[in-house]
Amino acid sequence: MARMYFGTDGIRGRVGVHPITADFVLKLGWAAGKVFSSQAGGRKLIVMGKDTRVSGYMFESALQAGLIAAGVDVALLGPMPTPAIAYLTRTFRAQAGIVISASHNPYYDNGIKFFGGDGFKLPDEVELAIESYMDKPLVTEDSLKLGKAHRVPDAVGRYIEFCKGTLPSGSDFQGLKIVVDCANGATYHTGPSVFRELGAEVVEMAVDPDGFNINEDCGSTRPALLQDAVISEKADMGIAFDGDGDRVMFVDHKGHMVDGDELLFVIAKHRHQRGECSGVAGTLMSNLGMELSLKELGIPFYRANVGDRYVIEAMRERKWQLGGESSGHIICSDLTTTGDGVVAALQVLHAMRDTDTPLNALKKGMQKYPQKMINVRIKQKFNLEDFPAIQQAVVAAESELAERGRVLLRPSGTEPLVRVMVEGEDDQQVATLVKQIAAVVEKEIG
Repeated sequence: MARMYFGTDGIRGRVGVHPITADFVLKLGWAAGKVFSSQAGGRKLIVMGKDTRVSGYMFESALQAGLIAAGVDVALLGPMPTPAIAYLTRTFRAQAGIVISASHNPYYDNGIKFFGGDGFKLPDEVELAIESYMDKPLVTEDSLKLGKAHRVPDAVGRYIEFCKGTLPSGSDFQGLKIVVDCANGATYHTGPSVFRELGAEVVEMAVDPDGFNINEDCGSTRPALLQDAVISEKADMGIAFDGDGDRVMFVDHKGHMVDGDELLFVIAKHRHQRGECSGVAGTLMSNLGMELSLKELGIPFYRANVGDRYVIEAMRERKWQLGGESSGHIICSDLTTTGDGVVAALQVLHAMRDTDTPLNALKKGMQKYPQKMINVRIKQKFNLEDFPAIQQAVVAAESELAERGRVLLRPSGTEPLVRVMVEGEDDQQVATLVKQIAAVVEKEIG
């Protein structure tokens, strides 16, 4: 069965437009409560957190009401990074965790995503079970069976201690000056504290959320101000998170961006040197340069479909402990169950300290291939086989690249977009080809 509402990362869209409406989310809370309570052997508990969007208040209340109506207790965490909810779901032995967030999207979007009691994203069959309840009438449990809600006052401290505990005992970052950009999002009160408590000098950026400024000219998708700040502060590096804290990007001391592929390579190489890297899972979007650099080190590499759930599936199938995406979504499964920007950042810092090597030197082991991507907004679902003109444009580009590059067309799982990506050795050739293909896609289905 095809899922009606769930995409690659929960349910996401514009606030006030179906399905991201108060009435739908109320019903979703009840539906999820019915599914998870049917799986519970004893206590029925779901933990819930959110990022800093203004609509989070509304959806937190709606979900809470639906869950309570289904007879489920709710532990409210308030604004917390997505990976913190995954961690605390396991800590509290809850049936599930719910995150209210649209990640790197603007404030006027929002979404709902779930973790199972094991801290991993839900399998398809559970999402389908939740969707099946959306067609049923909402029936409130008898008052004797209603759930209750309570706030968790020490959630922030619990997560900070967890993050620090992912490093070897005795690790510290004294002497490092770090600019930390929290995207006015969910890491605003956790990220800087972790690095500061580990001894680093921290310069904070974008740590004043007002409900509307999340991801606005800041964070991992808008790093220009961070790059300037690293130079002006004479910092050793900059670290940027996205709105919900599951992605991370770095800026080296020269102000140059270090993306997720390069960070993944740095972590993999360091672990390989210690005999601790059995393989790396990337995605169809992972840079070809990373694949080739890992191959030179003798590290196996596998490309999964785009989306952290598919990366994690590939890792679990192969019993690998490291995977990620170029966006900065990096998973260290020996430490946690999902992409965690703070934990990944700590792994990079640990590699720097352990080898006494600056970041710009560590990343030199990987030569990035030029990669260009254009997002084309579309009005309908996209199937390449239905558009011969687009197929011809792709074949022509692949023929020109020969064996020295790749072409990828991928519908977004969260927005009405087709992502057109071209990768190759020559930057100008790549730029020309991606524009040509994007123009054909725009003409055919834009």
